[in-house]
Amino acid sequence: MLVLGVETSCDETGVALYDSNKGLLADALFSQIDLHRIYGGVVPELASRDHIKRLIPLLNQVLADSGCTKTDIDAVAYTAGPGLVGALLVGASFAKAFAFALDIPTIGVHHMEGHLLAPMLEKDPPRFPFVGLLVSGGHTQLIKVTEIGCYELLGESVDDAAGEAFDKTAKLLGLNYPGGPEIAKLALQGRENIFKFPRPMVDRPGLMFSFSGLKTAALNTWQNNKCHAETSQQLKADIAFAFQQAVVDTLTIKCRRALLDTGLSQLVIAGGVSSNKALRESLENMVSEFQGHVYYARPEFCTDNGAMIAYAGCQRLLVGQHNDLAIETRARWPMQELPALK
Repeated sequence: MLVLGVETSCDETGVALYDSNKGLLADALFSQIDLHRIYGGVVPELASRDHIKRLIPLLNQVLADSGCTKTDIDAVAYTAGPGLVGALLVGASFAKAFAFALDIPTIGVHHMEGHLLAPMLEKDPPRFPFVGLLVSGGHTQLIKVTEIGCYELLGESVDDAAGEAFDKTAKLLGLNYPGGPEIAKLALQGRENIFKFPRPMVDRPGLMFSFSGLKTAALNTWQNNKCHAETSQQLKADIAFAFQQAVVDTLTIKCRRALLDTGLSQLVIAGGVSSNKALRESLENMVSEFQGHVYYARPEFCTDNGAMIAYAGCQRLLVGQHNDLAIETRARWPMQELPALK
């Protein structure tokens, strides 16, 4: 089965072709970072309009790269949520119209399920069951994954997601959007033990997260210490180092606790923040205690992309799941509501 994947949940337009026998044939992505950077964050209306401009050129690109034609496509998978409603509607409308013209089925894919299954596209994919850590600009969740569609929420953030905290901290330091890569880059120049930020909610049982107070700690440290212009860059680097280490330590502690609670030894990290090298190193060191393994997607598949949507949609299409022609999207969508494959 050849599946076209369409991703338009936020500020990246992704299109890909996945073959159930041959694997990923082609993928193409357009990032809107430059469009939104001047505003310091995503502007939903601009994001929606830009998706409209990019979808057909990206479709033509993946068809050319794969050597396929439109009539070779057997089904279309698209991101149905969660995400920005306007952006989701662009992708859903495109997918439904394309599928209607070719008389082929469609499947609406949960965006975070796509992220969670993105490591399945690698040569050494994870095996079920495993603990999944979803860390992005909108989500920080720990999930026990028994199989595709069987998800148990173990814990999540009660306020800011980890990626959101990265973006907001970067903004208060005067760094560019998106903030995660900027903080990580600046942290390389930071010094250890200059500042010590809290590790939120690690002193109490459970697997819930909170990053709002950590963001406030970074703000207070910056306001209380900024002085001469010649020292401000090092101060920013020291704050970035301390902030990143606090997030990494918090996520690592909670992941270790989740592995102990579930008795599992395999950990999958997915979402934009999963590309953070300090986080990967910390989790790999921790999981070695369990003689386990950490799995993650290649960097280009950590952020939003069409390949993960094509793969996730293909698994459901293969067991006969599909949607009708109604255009339905969901800005919020608990992953536990997804049906199992069987």
